[in-house]
Amino acid sequence: GAMEVETISTGSLSLDIALGAGGLPMGRIVEIYGPESSGKTTLTLELIAAAQREGKTCAFIDAEHALDPVYAKKLGVDIDALLVSQPDTGEQALEICDALARSGAIDVMVVDSVAALTPKAEIEGEMGDSHMGLQARMLSQAMRKLTGNLKQSNCMCIFINQIRMKIGVMFGNPETTTGGNALKFYASVRLDIRRTGAIKEGDEVVGFETRIKVVKNKIAAPFKQAETQILY
Repeated sequence: GAMEVETISTGSLSLDIALGAGGLPMGRIVEIYGPESSGKTTLTLELIAAAQREGKTCAFIDAEHALDPVYAKKLGVDIDALLVSQPDTGEQALEICDALARSGAIDVMVVDSVAALTPKAEIEGEMGDSHMGLQARMLSQAMRKLTGNLKQSNCMCIFINQIRMKIGVMFGNPETTTGGNALKFYASVRLDIRRTGAIKEGDEVVGFETRIKVVKNKIAAPFKQAETQILY
């Protein structure tokens, strides 16, 4: 059965049902990952809109520097009430997350995206270490602290992540997410989102179908899936 944990609706009934607890858990880390343009950001913006409708305060850490306020508004986001930050480095982004978590003033925050959390040393070109090693270390240090602070202030933090292909994998799944294993480990819920087909009106493509799989779920049974539509 589902644990007694406060959840908020994702804004999608079929996804809420697949999650088994009526939505995503407060006070926890959630990871949403998928290929390029699979609807990850759209899903999080719909979630923010749903949370705002319930009177929750939301923040968007835009490490990609790609948030489109017009599109967000179209999805129902109250842009004026949304706290938006555009950090320059991965460390700065994670420090902002931690500060917001500690403040107790935020209910839901979204980090877009893990791939864009570039360590300061790399931006400044001190490339002694490989990117993957640096980024993984930065994330694992931040996650431990963040997990405790989120729990204490009952704030949810959603990380958007991309899929990349592991090099030289002969057997098994060549796909992996960026940023090492810390996020996989610390996330209470992990969602895998994929485009499955186009939605047409006549000859015009007006959106696409997505399939969202609940790959990890610490608050209810995992491995359920939801079909949803994203309209342009």
